Amino acid sequence: MTVTTNDFEARCRAAAVHTVEIAAPDTQGHLRGKRVPIDRFFETTIDTGVNIADAMFVFDMQNDLVDNPYINMDSGFLDCKLMPDMSTGRVFSHRPGYAIVFADAVDPHGEPHPNAPRGVLAAQIERCRAQGLDPVVATELEFYLCTPDWQPVQQHIQYSSLTDALELEDCLREMRAALLGAGLEVESSNAEYGPGQIEINIGHADAMTAADNTVLYKSIVKQVAVQHGMRATFMPKPFFEQSGSGMHVHTSLRADGANAFASSDGAPNAVMAHWIAGLLEHALALGLLGYPTANGVKRVQPYTFAPTHVHWGGDNRTVLARCIAEAFSPANRVEYRAAGADANAYLMIAGILAAGADGIERRLDPGPMSVGDMYSDPGAAAALPSTLPDCIAAYESSSLAQQLGPRFSEVYVCAAQHEHALGSEHAPDAEDVNDWERERYAEHC
Repeated sequence: MTVTTNDFEARCRAAAVHTVEIAAPDTQGHLRGKRVPIDRFFETTIDTGVNIADAMFVFDMQNDLVDNPYINMDSGFLDCKLMPDMSTGRVFSHRPGYAIVFADAVDPHGEPHPNAPRGVLAAQIERCRAQGLDPVVATELEFYLCTPDWQPVQQHIQYSSLTDALELEDCLREMRAALLGAGLEVESSNAEYGPGQIEINIGHADAMTAADNTVLYKSIVKQVAVQHGMRATFMPKPFFEQSGSGMHVHTSLRADGANAFASSDGAPNAVMAHWIAGLLEHALALGLLGYPTANGVKRVQPYTFAPTHVHWGGDNRTVLARCIAEAFSPANRVEYRAAGADANAYLMIAGILAAGADGIERRLDPGPMSVGDMYSDPGAAAALPSTLPDCIAAYESSSLAQQLGPRFSEVYVCAAQHEHALGSEHAPDAEDVNDWERERYAEHC
């Protein structure tokens, strides 16, 4: 959704907005920023931005500061500036009187801050556009509805039932309404394959808008759950014996106003094949973007609908890269199925765009399509990382890390090493999810 400054101000005045939130994602994908009275926002803030400590880019889930070489006591935790992107303005319906504008973080010299996730994504969008390709993205996220003490609101599973759990529908209806009110395209919602697990599907958009929509989706879902006396968590594996929550990322490319994958006919066309090959080439490194904590890798289990190996296929939910390549269809796309629901959407999408663009630039070949149950017989396909140290090692030594930015990647690895140290101390069992994990992640994922 794109609006002009005048349109946004008119909508704010008509809705009696008194406060505008200036928001930017931190490294965890949590929205941070400042609230500004509406008159001051339109009179001065749209031109001056707001200052905020760049410490926001080295916070962990609990706002502890992660040791790193760049943002620390020696540097003084400098201010950066959040400059509103006025095309992103939204007026909330679930919190009357409030609106939000996403912002780009710039350093004291006015340059994009190297650790700002929105800037990392912007660079990869421009890389694709330099090839004459404009990425289109949709995300699918699952979450658990819980009691205030983080227990599932149900003890049973009824996938996509329209009869069961009517008592939850008032909350889910208001979630859908709040998302619509904030300008997201809501397609549907359904109960997922876990007790109290829900999926709400939102429409596709250009890559940056899709990332903005995803982080806003998570924020609104959490807020509406609280308004109904419940809690929502996007923790990837809150209950070890139950389904994990993922974030599937669908990508396609527009060229000359049309889907560049559209000419596929049962099998990927050349552009789509190179894009898939790039995703496979960088799949091991992408693991750290999709599994940023030790809890995330616990989703990587056979027969959980989370992929375990590096392979691609057609309409097959046991593969890593699921390709919809129908005969001359404008809906053709590639679904990357590995990330957990806690992944930072800006960084995950940036990694996918970087990987796909690299595949196109180098004209990589994805190899033969995988067919059938890829859990029982992955063949020679490489296994995805199944521990956080494996994810760190694969990312740290990768060309993908360099493509996303050496300084960004160095700080990101520091955060992952910090999570590994904590997880090793407090949650060492790879086949269990304990109370420490839920206390650390459930509220903040």
